[in-house]
Amino acid sequence: MITKEQVLEALRDVKDPEINRSLVELNMIRDIQINGSHVSLEVVLTISGCPLKVTIEEDVVAAIKALGAEQVNLRFGAMTDEERAALIAQLRGGQKQQQPGQAPLLNPILAKESTTTFIAVTSGKGGVGKSTVTVNLAVALARQGKKVGIIDADIYGFSVPDMMNIEQRPTIIGEMILPIDKFGVKVMSMGFFVEDNSPVIWRGPMLGKMLRNFFTEVHWGEELDYLLLDLPPGTGDMALDVHQMIPQSLEIVVTTPHPTAAFVAARAGAMAMRTGHEILGVVENMAWYEAKDGSKEFVFGRGGGAKLAETLACELLAQIPLGQPENHPQEPDYSPSVYKQDSTIGKLYMEMAQRVIDKCEVKATL
Repeated sequence: MITKEQVLEALRDVKDPEINRSLVELNMIRDIQINGSHVSLEVVLTISGCPLKVTIEEDVVAAIKALGAEQVNLRFGAMTDEERAALIAQLRGGQKQQQPGQAPLLNPILAKESTTTFIAVTSGKGGVGKSTVTVNLAVALARQGKKVGIIDADIYGFSVPDMMNIEQRPTIIGEMILPIDKFGVKVMSMGFFVEDNSPVIWRGPMLGKMLRNFFTEVHWGEELDYLLLDLPPGTGDMALDVHQMIPQSLEIVVTTPHPTAAFVAARAGAMAMRTGHEILGVVENMAWYEAKDGSKEFVFGRGGGAKLAETLACELLAQIPLGQPENHPQEPDYSPSVYKQDSTIGKLYMEMAQRVIDKCEVKATL
């Protein structure tokens, strides 16, 4: 006969898909009743409208049926305000939920002892593919087995959710926001909080406050290996806020082969160096177009990436050709901008990710 202890033990392996912690550990399993091969129980969700309720139901039922149960009846409830506050404190390592008027809680990801590597991806001007590089580098790092997050810090020109085909909104529990997980990458963007692609008409201080909220209020879960920040182009307020907020961040500068684009991108690199940040390398995007016969056409000229790397005294991490992912909307993991791992450009991003990992691991030993 199935016992309550067996049910709890089986459910220890079932995780809340947003928090990535065991339902048992989070005290979400209640009122287990067993009558022969019939099991009933209550699952208490963080919020009543949990977007992944169906996933949780399927996982719980499958785990209990694996014990030999013929029928599983689930009831769903929602945590009380007190339970949510206790959960937030638990996830933040025992810190109490902040009271109105108090300074924001320090997110462990920004603590001095954090082992997360911050990589800011920037460019001198828009339209060079900075966000495409950010998204595909993040996915490639995740494919290498790394824990990765993205902050879409381009508040005015946010595009990461659309590029990754993310339609879900983040769950908000009290003062805590849970990022969206896609392709193994945890994503946070201003785009999640804007209705119908409306323009963001804010001044600099409000943008800086939103960026700080992405650090102080977002629960990234277990510590990330890499957190990529997709910065707005140029050297404005947001870029300066990031440099001041994360003095240890590394920088990748994206350009096209065109000499003028590289000349403008040098300003973004110079800003990073003046604020004490290290340039990890340069990515030359749209480096060439490969025709069907295998020949290369250098649509935007040649040499801009190498020249920029020389100017900034850093490595040319990758040259990415013009292309479009061969993804179909009917595919389960469809996205308009993420290249498949075994595609030609996908392989280039995997090689780039390995270079980034190697360079960061060398830095960590120094």
